[in-house]
Amino acid sequence: MTEPTIAQKAPFPTDVEEGKTYMWCACGNSSNQPFCDGSHKGSGFSPVKYTAEKTGKVFFCGCKHTNNAPLCDGTHSSL
Repeated sequence: MTEPTIAQKAPFPTDVEEGKTYMWCACGNSSNQPFCDGSHKGSGFSPVKYTAEKTGKVFFCGCKHTNNAPLCDGTHSSL
């Protein structure tokens, strides 16, 4: 697989906790979006580690084409 699977053409608004680490799915195949469930194994993709700087809502990329991984940068609007 050379291109990630588009999980959805919108971000995943997610509440995060300061200091907690999250593993964002980069391949798009996880059944636990936006987080990794190991579905990438053998695909050449790896999850992206994200540690929350503060408690609050962040927008994880759903299209998997962001240039600001793991956060949404609006790329989904041009796919």
